[in-house]
Formats: sequence, structure tokens, C-alpha cells
Amino acid sequence: MKKKWIQRQQELLNTAKAAGRELNDEEQREFDELQGMIDADLGQTKSEEEVREEAIKAERARCREIEGMCKSFGIDSTEYVEKGLNVEEARKAVMEKLMKDKGPIQQGGTAEVTADASDKFRDAASDALLMRAGIDIKNPAAGARELRALSLRDLMIESMANEGNIGLNRKSSDELFTMAQRQFFNPTAAFPAILDNAINKAYVEGHKNVAVTFDRFTKKGSLKDFKTSDNNYLAGPAGEFLEIPEGGELKHDTRTDAKLPTRKLKTYGRQFTLTRQAFINDDIDIVTKIPAKYAASARKTINKQVYEILVNNPTIYDGVKLFHANHKNLLATGTGVTQAAVQKMILALQSQKDQFNESIIIRPATIVCPVGMSFDFYELFNSQYINTAGNTQAVNPLYRYANQIEVVEDPTINVLCGGNGNTMPWFLFGAQSDTDSIEVDYLNGQEIPTIRRMETAGQLGFVWDIYLDWGVSVMDFRGIVKNPGTTITDPLS
Repeated sequence: MKKKWIQRQQELLNTAKAAGRELNDEEQREFDELQGMIDADLGQTKSEEEVREEAIKAERARCREIEGMCKSFGIDSTEYVEKGLNVEEARKAVMEKLMKDKGPIQQGGTAEVTADASDKFRDAASDALLMRAGIDIKNPAAGARELRALSLRDLMIESMANEGNIGLNRKSSDELFTMAQRQFFNPTAAFPAILDNAINKAYVEGHKNVAVTFDRFTKKGSLKDFKTSDNNYLAGPAGEFLEIPEGGELKHDTRTDAKLPTRKLKTYGRQFTLTRQAFINDDIDIVTKIPAKYAASARKTINKQVYEILVNNPTIYDGVKLFHANHKNLLATGTGVTQAAVQKMILALQSQKDQFNESIIIRPATIVCPVGMSFDFYELFNSQYINTAGNTQAVNPLYRYANQIEVVEDPTINVLCGGNGNTMPWFLFGAQSDTDSIEVDYLNGQEIPTIRRMETAGQLGFVWDIYLDWGVSVMDFRGIVKNPGTTITDPLS
């Protein structure tokens, strides 16, 4: 037997020598194993205890290396360890599995980047915070339900333990907060990232669910910077087609332009803090409900600015108030909801002429009114017949507008006019495709507020900025008609 071992050693040496190289790792491992057996046969081996210790160390090293390799690819190492594969055999098996499951990356393709365990924990922890706060999460991350009962302190301990910190349960909440503050500038720290994720998801929900109405009758626009956009021109109408006699010539049409109103963005924002006290008190509303309220506040602010234009009637780009007799968009006398008033407003809207004194077709699309008028509008538009002065019934001419005109009711008008008991106006808007009346511009079209954690040291807490860039501009007076309105009775009086 010893002779065969020596022969095999020689074969290994000859193979390497013929290739002009040293023994590779696999060959060296086999050579050393053979030498160990030869030494043992010669009685030169170590004690049984020493041999056992070395075998245990070698086995641990094998298992550790295979487990580490498998973990980096997100693969379970149990199968390869239990089969007794050496490291090279396990590496080959892992590569074969990756090729089978993932397939090779084709030229021009993209590699799929999968989330590691820390990323998955951050997603689960942030969703758990939102679920605990009562925010509905449609598809929570895996593990979120198991974490939803944890406090801010518990989540921090869990996240920092995953990063190798030990003995955190023995520390006070104050000490833990101090540790969290030290992680403020660390981009890989889990706990600040969990807070950021929760806040981002919360304020997106708040922005999406807030009840505002301005975007139902205004146009959404986009500007690329904060400069005053004053170089927009509207091309004039194409000249009418003229009859060409036999042998006659085509006549050249001269184009005319008209300058449009200017548009400009402004930045609006707020700041909020997860203070030391809030962390110790486990006040999760700071990172869940408060961001959602700020995001909603951004939309409400825009909503209020749009209605302030309608109610306050400012002077616009041509030096005349938005609603004025010269603009032919203001009823001389205010009324409540009547057939005659609506018909007058539709007629005024459709009688407008453009900047070049050409007739335009504006379809009535939206009635905007204070709370307390919508019931009368629904009755007016949805009744097929009306009572005449002679107490007989006649066809309601406004019935056909029931599916064409949307009624938008907003309490912002009530508040801006001083509340119920005061005179409140209402408005008829034309379709946005026919004319642009009021435009709300956003920087590069981004209408969801930006939120970021402050990078300023010295704050006793985590600080976030939330801001949004927008501008509200009156683009054309022709697409709106105002009825000065009537008094809205207080329902509780």
C-alpha cells in the first residue's frame, strides 16, 4: 500500500513538471494527504489526540469556507456541507447552480442585483413602523408583520445587532439614541435608513390621499428652472382658405404671434425632527403620521393658492383683474343656482374670442362652487323637466349637460369668503383642451415633495427637510366665467 502512495506522489510531481509548473492546490492537498498516510505507516504519525484535533480544525475550515461562499450568492450551504464536498467541489457545484437558475448574462444585457439580508430587514422594519401606525400597506415586505410590535428602541437594537453590535439590551434608551446619532453620517447604517424609508413611504401616502380639488380644473405644467418663463409666444390663427380662380395664384398667409403670461417657480417647505424625547417615548407618529401630514399640506397649500386667485380676483398679465367686464367673464349680478344663471355663463364662455379676435369654441366642463351649492346643481342637471311660470312642466334644456359638466365643491371657498352667512361666488370652467385658464407648474414635473435627512451636526435629534417647487399662474381669462354668487345659509342657524 505504501508503495502505491509513493507512486501516486510521483505521478503528481511528473504531471506538474511536464506542464512546467508547481503543484496546484488540489494536487498539493492530495500529495500532503498521501505523505501523512506514509508517515503514519512508518510510525512517525502524531498522537491520536493531535490527529483528531487537526481533523476537527480541517472540517471546521471546510464548512466555514463553503458556508461563506454560499452566503455571498444567497444559496443554502447545507447540501454541500453534508455531502462532504471539498471547497473546490462545492465551488464547482455552486457555479453550476447559478448558471442553471440565473443563466449567463448575455452581451448587452443587465445583471440582476438582489437585495441582501440587511436590505430586506430595512424594508421589513420600515413597513412594520407604518403598519404599527395604522397606515395601510398593500404589499408589506417579508417579515414586516413579525416586526410590527417592536418599538423604536427594539428596532434599533435589532438593526445594530445585525451590524455586529452586542450587549445593546443592557443600554438605556438615552445611550442607544446617542449611538444612533453617531450613525447619522454613516451611509450604510441601518437604523437611520429604516427611518428614511418609513418617512418616504408615509409622505407618499399622505400626498396621494389628501382631498383637494384644484387639479380637477387646472392644467399641470413643468418648468426646468427658477427663471421667469417670459419668452413664450402663441402662434396666431391660420388664415381662411381663399378661392383660387382658374389660372389664379395662391396668396401668402402672414403669421402673427401674441405673448403669453409669465410663469415662475417658487420653493415651499417645512422641517421636522425626531427628537431625543420622542425616541425615548417611542413616538412613532413623528416618522409616520407627521410626514404624511406635511405631504398633504403641500397639496393643500397649492389648493388654497388656486382658490385665492378665484376669490380675491387679482390683476393679471394684461393689467386688468381676472374677472372684469372688459374680459366678458363676469356676470353683472350674483345669483344662486338657477337655470337662467347657468345658461348665461355657458353663453358668455362660448362667446369668447381669442387673442387674434377670432371666435373660439370652449366647451363648458366644470362648475366650481362652495360647499352648500352642489345639491342644487345635481337637481338642476339631473331633472328632465322643470316647472314653468305658468306652473306647467317643460323640457329642462340643461339636462343634456348632466354628463358633460362636473360639479366640484370645495370648502376652501367658504373659508376664504368668511364662512357661511356670507356671499360666495361660483365659477364655470371650460375644458382644459380648449383653453388654459390656470396652470400649476412643477420643477421638471415633480409634484411629490422631496424629503431628505439633514446633514448638519449638532442637532439633538434626527432632522428632515421636506420641500416642493411649484408656481400657480393665470394663463388666460377666457376659459372661466364668474358668478358673484349669493349668501350661503348656515345649516346650523
